[in-house]
Amino acid sequence: MIEWKPLGTGARPVPKPVATPLVWAGAFGGALVLVALLNTVVGPGRPEMALPVLSLLAALLGLCARFTAAPGTAVLCWLFLNGFVIPPAGTLTWAGHRDTTWLACLLTATLGGTVLARILHARAAYRRLAPGSDREP
Repeated sequence: MIEWKPLGTGARPVPKPVATPLVWAGAFGGALVLVALLNTVVGPGRPEMALPVLSLLAALLGLCARFTAAPGTAVLCWLFLNGFVIPPAGTLTWAGHRDTTWLACLLTATLGGTVLARILHARAAYRRLAPGSDREP
């Protein structure tokens, strides 16, 4: 006799974050593509357009990353922002207040994405473990 059992019983683990080197590779490749696309479409020397786009990339990468990947992700995005958006292209510069603000913005975006992912995963795990969640509606 065959006994049918639902496949969804039991606790499912919270998804594991992606390895840090893969997140950094995504930051490197994504920032390269986005900065090249922005320089082609909008033109070089427009950080007011590039910073929000790179912050969005950092936040999206933060959704699947560990907290330890956040500083490296922010620095990689900042390197492309500073090196290829600000003229002269290919030259890294440091303007104290501006670059500190940009790094803080990129780090906040990355950490925000990571915190959001952790909260969403924790809520989903809690709902799966809550009493009465096995009942059918």
